Amino acid sequence: MKSFSLVLSSASPYRAELLGRLGLPFEAWAPAIDESPAVGERCAATASRLARLKARAAQQHFPGAWVIGSDQVAELDGQPIGKPGDRDGARRQLRAMRGRTVIFHTGLCLLANGRSHEAVVPTEVTFRPLPDDEIERYLDREPAFDCAGSAKSEALGIALLASLRGDDPTALVGLPLIALSGMLRAEGAQVP
Repeated sequence: MKSFSLVLSSASPYRAELLGRLGLPFEAWAPAIDESPAVGERCAATASRLARLKARAAQQHFPGAWVIGSDQVAELDGQPIGKPGDRDGARRQLRAMRGRTVIFHTGLCLLANGRSHEAVVPTEVTFRPLPDDEIERYLDREPAFDCAGSAKSEALGIALLASLRGDDPTALVGLPLIALSGMLRAEGAQVP
C-alpha cells in the first residue's frame, strides 16, 4: 500500500465520524474559509468551489499530504439554505421545507500526488407535511442548529422525511464515502 498522510479539511464532527469509517488514519484541520455563495452562483457550484477551497487551504498547511475538502449546500427553489443557527431559524427552515423537496449538494475534493479529484453528489430530500407541533417536538429533542436544513437524517430528523433519493447515503450527512473511496483507490490507497 502506498504510504501517505491524510488530512480532512473540515471542522465538522459529522465528516470526521464518516471518514473514520474507512479505517484510514487522518488528521482533521479546520480551515478559515468564507462560505458565502458568490453572486449568481448556483448551489452545486458553491458546494464544489468551497470543497476545493477547503482542500487547497489545508494543502498549504500540510504540504505533501493527501487532503480532503468537502462542503454541502442545501437548495430550495434555487436558493441556498444555510445553517439555521438557532431555534427560530430552524423553525423557519422546517416550515418552509414541509411537504417540499430540498436538494443537498455535497461537494468533494481530494488533492493527492499533484492531482485533483472532484465531485458533487446530490441528494433529493422530500419532507413530510410537518405540522407545527411536530416541528416543535423535534426541536425540543434534537436542536439541529448546526446543519443546513435543520434536520439530521442520521438521527431523529429521519422521522421528518418522506423520502430520500441519491447515490450515496453518506453524502447527505456531509461526506460522500462512495465517491471518496473511489478517489482514494485511484491514488493507490487500499480501501478497504
